[in-house]
Amino acid sequence: MRILRFLRSSVSLGKDIDYYSKFSPSPLSMKQFLDFGSENACEKTSFTFLRQELPVRLANIMKEINLLPDNLLRTPSVRLVQSWYIQSFQEILEFKDKNANDEKTTYDFTDAVIKIRNRHNDVIPTMAQGVVEYKENYGTDPVVSQNVQYFLDRFYMSRISIRMLLNQHTLLFGGKVNPAHPKQIGSIDPLCCVSDVVRDAYENARNLCDRYYMNSPELVLEEFNVKDEGKPITVVYVPSHLYQMVFELFKNAMRATMELHGDTMDYPAIHAHIALGTEDLTVKVSDRGGGVPLRKIDRLFTYTYSTAPRPSTDGSRGAPLAGYGYGLPISRLYARYFQGDLKLYSLEGYGTDAVIYIRALSTESIERLPVYNKSAWKHYKTIHEADDWCVPSKEPKDMTTFRSF
Repeated sequence: MRILRFLRSSVSLGKDIDYYSKFSPSPLSMKQFLDFGSENACEKTSFTFLRQELPVRLANIMKEINLLPDNLLRTPSVRLVQSWYIQSFQEILEFKDKNANDEKTTYDFTDAVIKIRNRHNDVIPTMAQGVVEYKENYGTDPVVSQNVQYFLDRFYMSRISIRMLLNQHTLLFGGKVNPAHPKQIGSIDPLCCVSDVVRDAYENARNLCDRYYMNSPELVLEEFNVKDEGKPITVVYVPSHLYQMVFELFKNAMRATMELHGDTMDYPAIHAHIALGTEDLTVKVSDRGGGVPLRKIDRLFTYTYSTAPRPSTDGSRGAPLAGYGYGLPISRLYARYFQGDLKLYSLEGYGTDAVIYIRALSTESIERLPVYNKSAWKHYKTIHEADDWCVPSKEPKDMTTFRSF
């Protein structure tokens, strides 16, 4: 009898996922987030939107998870992540037909959203561990690696977007206001002071660097405000997202600098430039850590690629200066989430410039969301053929064996 009930619930769940995955997610702009979260914020409206939008975003990415290689899906870590998504999907659907005018319903929904947010706290390291388990047991080939890279970019971008919705709802209607940031609307700061976030990220990265290397490079920070010359640069943005990106860049810059100049006591400073134009806000972090060759630039944005030893999974709380290799690819997703980007420009033998681009206008900062459709499906199913460009040989050609036709 229990097996029969389980089979029925599984069939019903599959139908619900299929149904919601047919809808495309509805991207919101930073301005829409702001307008909704202002003084006219309505919990009922948020509830009505989220009970429709969250299942769509969850279902779209759950369909893609099922397209991963079977052996990857069987790893304990990936199965755990899948169970979290299934449970969260089911919990949201429980509110599908409930009365939005009932205060208890909206209260219970906010409570459910908080539980879902907390449940998904460790999605990134758990999925990372699943990929590691797969590689250790089965190895990889270029096609699988390319598909996993494609999937993880979309999976983590989806997670960022879902977390954004969950955070906005819980911060606005969860009954708690962050005393350190009373002017923020949810997780968004309408007047985010970029230099403050940059300095905060530098100081925290510096503390880590001091612990590992007993020293750290200084910071030289400059601002260029084209819009309002001489005044501090502010932007409508999510400070935690900006912090995540800049902190990662400072960590990388410090590690490269300390390891290149480890025998000296005079370390070259890290330079940060913040520039605000009419369309873009740009943050550049420059170091003299020796740079990387051109052929390795793309690898730095590949998941699980790291030049540092992999962190242990013994549950210790010590934050490493480097680890799984997810820092840069995740940081780039944060930049791209609201239509920005993160790029690296390296001078091998000298240093690296890392540049974050952010949209200066809140109306143009619109969510970038993955959609499950035929194009996405084909990406996983297409057999990748041989390259249509010559692959240069590392050995010089023996011209004595050349035949003329």
